[in-house]
Formats: sequence, structure tokens, C-alpha cells
Amino acid sequence: MPRSQSDGSMHRLTAPEVVAIFAALSQETRMEVYRLLMRYQPFGLAAGDIARLMAVPHNTLSTQLSVLQNAGLVRSRREGRSIIYAAYPSRFAAAQGFLAQGLAVVPKGKSAPTTITAYPAKRPEDSMSDKVYNILVLCTGNSARSILAEAILNREGGGRFRAFSAGSQPKGQPNPVGLDLLASLGYDTSEFRSKSWTEFAEAGAPKMDIIITVCDAAAGEACPYWPGHPLVAHWGIPDPADVHGAPEQKRAAFQEAYRRLMNRVTALVNLPLDKLPLNDLKVRLAEIGKMDGATELALAGKAA
Repeated sequence: MPRSQSDGSMHRLTAPEVVAIFAALSQETRMEVYRLLMRYQPFGLAAGDIARLMAVPHNTLSTQLSVLQNAGLVRSRREGRSIIYAAYPSRFAAAQGFLAQGLAVVPKGKSAPTTITAYPAKRPEDSMSDKVYNILVLCTGNSARSILAEAILNREGGGRFRAFSAGSQPKGQPNPVGLDLLASLGYDTSEFRSKSWTEFAEAGAPKMDIIITVCDAAAGEACPYWPGHPLVAHWGIPDPADVHGAPEQKRAAFQEAYRRLMNRVTALVNLPLDKLPLNDLKVRLAEIGKMDGATELALAGKAA
């Protein structure tokens, strides 16, 4: 029987392995942890972020993650001082395939399907509202973090979010390392530009529902008056543009900033925004800002 390959491809599961997989998912907390990690593919989440989003004590979470790891459903890696956990969806798909063996009659000359869908990336009940939320992402230079966040929000928002970015002291053009990263990930970078936040305080500018600052400097500055009194949250993370050295070091810094912002955006787009009272939503936005890699100001829960 073939073994698992180093590239991550799966060997054919045995009955005891399949039993272990479904046993691991038979407990509610473990099932919800796995569902959460499926929504955060492929980057995963730090253990502390899982505990925060699930409202599960750390010691309980550690036990449940161990069960999921032993079943092969979750993998972990170390990044700095954090342990990042990520779902391993092909393992669950293989278990589904084991159950399906012999149930489907495949016409002669046809191949059996090889792709099996696991949990949805986003909860369908969160897409019921027709409201489109305008979000403005701010940093000082509007060249790196805010550009990344704007791109991620517009792609991952699924039409429910319309994102913009700006800066208090725009640098004039987006960071080329960030643009190269976005282009490599399939984003159209032709329309990104570095611009002043005053554009969004002028008459006729889009009315914002949420303002998010991603750098501590912008969070501490006196902002323009925003029409409509939008909610304000601080998601401070380190500036990847501050990393100097070889090109691969710079790119790695932008990749890390992208991962951190992607995790925060994923948490946001999975919130039932139309069902949360404003005070509760403000609290949830602040909690998202405390996810892995948050600056001290963000961890303190300071609003912009």
C-alpha cells in the first residue's frame, strides 16, 4: 500500500484511520475548531487566535487540537513565538472518499470524481443581507499594509464589502514589493495608488461604515471628520516596508503581513454584521485587531 508522499498527497486510508478521523470530529468543540480552520485556509491561525475566536480556554483547546492532529486533520508549524495550526482538508476528503467507495456506479470509460468538497469557506447564513459595507483602511503612507488590506477585503468580501485605502502622509506610490506579491497572487494591481485620507472626507466621497487603521502612527493622529460616524477599529501590525536586506527577506515580510491581514479579514467577513448591535460589533472588531502579530497598541484595544 503506498505511503503518504512528502508533497502532501494522501495514501489510501484504512478503516481504523477513517474511524479515527470521524471520531475526532464527533465532539462539538473539535468539529467547530476544524470548521474555523477550514475558513482560514491555507494560512491557518495561531493557537491564541483560535481560543479567542472560539471562546475556548487554552488548556481545553490544546487538548482538542492534539486529537485533531493525531487524526491527521490539522497540522502545526512554528512562526516566531507562535504555533500556527492549519486544517489538512485532503485528509477529510480521503475519509469521505473511503465511505463513498462502491456506492457510485461509474460509466464505462469515465473516471470517478477525485475532488470532494469539505466544509464551506464562509458560512452561508452570513451572506443573507443585501447591504454593502464600505470600509476605509488607513495607515500613514498608504503604500504597504493598507494597500494589502484593501486588496484582500475586496476579493474576500464576496460583494458584501467595498474597500478603500488612504494615508495621512501618502508616499505617492504603493510599495513595489507589495504590488509584486499581490500580482503573484492573482490580484489586478493596475488601479492601486497612494492617496490622502482627505479624499474620503470631501463632499461626494463614499460614506464609510467602518474605518480600520493598520499602523499605530495613523491610529494616533487626528483624523478628518468622517460623515456618518463610522465604527473605528485598530488592527495594527508591523510594517513590512521596515524590513531591509535581500529581496527574499523583504518579500517574506510582505507575505507575513499579507497572512496576518488575511486572517483578520476572514474573521471580519464571517461576522453576522447585520445581526450584531453596534456596541457588540465594535468589541468584535477590536478583538480581531488582537490576532496574531498585533502591535502593543492593538493588543491594548485602543481605537483609532
